[in-house]
Amino acid sequence: MPISEFLAGVRSLVGNALLVLPSVTACVFDDQGRLLLARHNELGDVWAPPGGMVEPDEVPETAVVREIREEVGLDIEVQGLIGVYGGPQFRSVYPNGDQVSYVITAYGCTAGATTARPDGVEIAETRWVTEAEAATFRLTAWAPAVLPEVYAWWRARAETREPAGR
Repeated sequence: MPISEFLAGVRSLVGNALLVLPSVTACVFDDQGRLLLARHNELGDVWAPPGGMVEPDEVPETAVVREIREEVGLDIEVQGLIGVYGGPQFRSVYPNGDQVSYVITAYGCTAGATTARPDGVEIAETRWVTEAEAATFRLTAWAPAVLPEVYAWWRARAETREPAGR
């Protein structure tokens, strides 16, 4: 869903004015430590982990599960909080002129399946990528600052897991 009823109502009052919006992103990893990146149509064909806005009265962890199901058709399990991010690189201007400054809560997640189904509206395609591969993508302004922490979170988590068969 490109814009929620709540946000459409706010936009009808403030037009394209800058809004600070709470959002979530799902840093979904597969068993090989690859991160799910999505090519975002609305943001000018740039790549980042999928996610979206937290609706009024919605728990952020619930929002991240909902957003990923809507955008890429995956059921995820939240494994932990990676961090909360904001600042100038988290600003976006949409093609219609709407200005936003996101405060993003990033969750580390896993999925039972690895076949994502992009919605074709917000997300054009998805790929599972290593950290080195991610660096070669045309990323959102915020992703280069956050992805090193995302991959570090995964590596730290992987180091604490016991080897298979124990």
